Amino acid sequence: MSESPKNAIDLYYWPTPNGQKISIMLEECALPYNLHIVNIGKGDQFKPEFLAISPNNRIPAIVDPNGPDGQPISIFESGAILQYLGRKTGKFYPADERKRVAVEEWLFWQVGGLGPMSGQANHFRIYAPEKVEYGINRYTNEVNRLYGVMDRQLAKHEYLAGDYSIADMASVGWVKGHERIGQKLEDFPHLKRWYEALIARPAVERGLAAGADAPNKYNLATDKDAQAVLFGQKAR
Repeated sequence: MSESPKNAIDLYYWPTPNGQKISIMLEECALPYNLHIVNIGKGDQFKPEFLAISPNNRIPAIVDPNGPDGQPISIFESGAILQYLGRKTGKFYPADERKRVAVEEWLFWQVGGLGPMSGQANHFRIYAPEKVEYGINRYTNEVNRLYGVMDRQLAKHEYLAGDYSIADMASVGWVKGHERIGQKLEDFPHLKRWYEALIARPAVERGLAAGADAPNKYNLATDKDAQAVLFGQKAR
């Protein structure tokens, strides 16, 4: 829903699982937003105007022109953005304290575990210049353990925290790349059921597709300049 009405939220974005968390939430909440592509392989994340709203030089970030008391607010860190949008809309982030704690448990589990471990597994399996078996095995096995945690939870609940929530939106993009990180959803039937249900949601489909046609996309597997930017943390 990339639109330009007066009060649209500005989403600073690249099509990664962290970015897709926010595009999914915006789509689910039917909030109008402007999609601003931050080409992280070209070093856009180091530009002063982006650092002003995301000091950690990471996507995603948002600027809501209609923030608290009607004043603009900028927010970085995907988990914080999801919580903010949940409070703003009253959707997918329950007000009931027990239910909210359950959502936060699984949201922080994703932010601190599923995302970083999947990212490390992806790096060592696909992008590391040398195949380091210890790193490959360490992170592939840890993601396998985390998938098992999800599978056990989803054997008891339809969604991670009971009802569909920002915790599910935070996790689905990381599961989408399961084959790249050596995982088979057939080994986790409850996780597989959950994943297939989520990607069938129209808003999730739109959120995952956001930025798919981003200009100047690169092939990280072969683009050494992009690797230097992303892995060496320096602008081109």
